[in-house]
Amino acid sequence: MSAAPRKRRAAQAQADTPRPTASPAAAGAVASSTASAGKGTRGGKPFGADAVPPSIQTAAAWSWRLLLIGALVTASLYVTGLFKVIVVPVAIALLLTVLLTPVRGFLQRRLRFSRGLASISALLGMLVVVAGLVTVAGSTIVSGIAELKDKAIDGFNEFMSWLESGPFGLGVEQINGYLKELEGFIASSQDSIVSGALGAATTVGHVAAGAVIALFCTFFFLLDGRTIWSWCVGLFPARSRDTIHQAGRRGIVTLSAYARTQILVALVDAVGIGVGAAFFVPSLALPLGILVFVGSFIPIVGAVVTGAVAVLVVLVANGWVAALIMLGIVLAVQQIESHALQPFLMGHAVSLHPVAVLLVVAAGGFAAGIVGALFAVPLAALINTVVLYFNGHDKFPDLGTDDTLVIRGEPVLPVMIRRAEADLADDERVPASSTPAGRRRARPGRVAPSGTGTSTGEDA
Repeated sequence: MSAAPRKRRAAQAQADTPRPTASPAAAGAVASSTASAGKGTRGGKPFGADAVPPSIQTAAAWSWRLLLIGALVTASLYVTGLFKVIVVPVAIALLLTVLLTPVRGFLQRRLRFSRGLASISALLGMLVVVAGLVTVAGSTIVSGIAELKDKAIDGFNEFMSWLESGPFGLGVEQINGYLKELEGFIASSQDSIVSGALGAATTVGHVAAGAVIALFCTFFFLLDGRTIWSWCVGLFPARSRDTIHQAGRRGIVTLSAYARTQILVALVDAVGIGVGAAFFVPSLALPLGILVFVGSFIPIVGAVVTGAVAVLVVLVANGWVAALIMLGIVLAVQQIESHALQPFLMGHAVSLHPVAVLLVVAAGGFAAGIVGALFAVPLAALINTVVLYFNGHDKFPDLGTDDTLVIRGEPVLPVMIRRAEADLADDERVPASSTPAGRRRARPGRVAPSGTGTSTGEDA
């Protein structure tokens, strides 16, 4: 027999011999080892993504998420800045609605007003009060401005005399030279002054338009606030609507607590500084008090600025000694506000530390000026309450969760159409499920009632 056939027979015999098989556990271990070696290790050492320490991976995951949130916040601020003529009046309308809702409720419960009449009455009452304050303050300023003007002129002349005879030793020619330089600077800046005046006129127009929008929105928030809120909540997925509604309820309570507390704080500031100013400038005490009351709605910054105005008025009217006494009164009122009212009242109302309030006001003022400083604290308090509720911490557990919204009811056909459908179903003996009303009642997930199957509109 040749060598070639013998080799073929030997190879066939070896192929027919059964080979030993490895156990499933051993096979799994080998496969796992092979996969591990191929995925994250090379030569027994990690490489690629597995070579990055877990702390770096966590930091990277947080970083891209924070960058995404920052981009979203930046885009939101940019869009808000574009539509600030609309956004700011709506925000003011929301705060006014929170303040006027108890008034509307009182008119409905005690005086039996309808909801529409109570809403318009509360809004008109607020306008009457504001107009009355402005009228009284304006008439007081007009009556006292003449006296203040004369004292201001006398004070200016005394200041000029002090420049001549004081430590600076400025002569009349030097002072006149400085005044001429100032006149030349004003003359060379006429274009800037004109453009600034035009910008101020545009701002006045925006303020007027914003006031109309704010009043319009306030009325309809008072009248149909729950309906508007239901529509807004209905834009979100059904599984999250109840959570959003409950968070919104708590946010409104926070805004209400902020607004009422801020009114109390502003009233204390206005009374304290107004009474102090009454000893030195009785004719201007009331307008100064009103100015302090309005300015105190800007936390920390407003009180400082309005207090400085009060000290300056007293300085012009009565000199340095009276101004120093007035400064002491302003500082005393602000210390009471900072160490008693803000920590106990405002801190309890919005659950924000005074340091947080200061930083939020500074950030809001830097980002959006006076408007940003005005809305920084209520916005931060609202976000704080809503985010805490989403994370399982309810700041107002007494509110409960029984209050629910009816997002959208079933559409109800007009009476004539429903009757025509019912007559058609009876005359032609058409099954109820073939009519549009029957299809609505027999849609998936609902059981069609027995009888003719026509819609009565009771499920709307």
